[in-house]
Amino acid sequence: MDKTQPHPLFKLATELGPLIVFFVANAKFNLFVATGAFMVAIIAAMIASYVVVRHVPIMAVVTGIIVIVFGTLTLVLHDETFIKVKPTIIYGLFAATLGGGLLFGRSFIAIMFDQVFNLTPQGWRILTMRWALFFFGMAILNEIVWRTQSTDFWVNFKVFGVTPITMIFAIAQMPLTKRYHLEPASLQASEADAGDVRKG
Repeated sequence: MDKTQPHPLFKLATELGPLIVFFVANAKFNLFVATGAFMVAIIAAMIASYVVVRHVPIMAVVTGIIVIVFGTLTLVLHDETFIKVKPTIIYGLFAATLGGGLLFGRSFIAIMFDQVFNLTPQGWRILTMRWALFFFGMAILNEIVWRTQSTDFWVNFKVFGVTPITMIFAIAQMPLTKRYHLEPASLQASEADAGDVRKG
């Protein structure tokens, strides 16, 4: 089944929608109500993505599973710690996946971000390493924030802090992707060279 490209606004809505629901529910009620609403919104976003474009990005699937697991623990045990540590687990998992892939000469960045980049092998390595370090740094930052700040501050940071930080970092990688971008004519040759390197 072919995957169709979603409209940018639809993609934005499925990514930011659950966070907005989380923020509003926490402001009007409490973190436990917000957690339940967040879980429902995450599931709804994945269903909407599949219905509209017949595809759910791998990062959304992994994030959704972890949200459901840690959200359920939060509600069943009535302990805020689980939902607060959830981003740390997600960022750590992404960092480990990207970093571990590099150790074996593989780059999973395109799969994780559900995008196609035409980069040289060196470009792949640099981009992957940067994102691995970014996710590792975000995991540490989340730990610092939730352990030292109030619940409301952490929610605000999660909604209004993480998204801008991630967008700024992603935009900052554009010069790298342009520098190591491959034209279609040279793409096949570069892939062959990359394959030889891995075999060696």
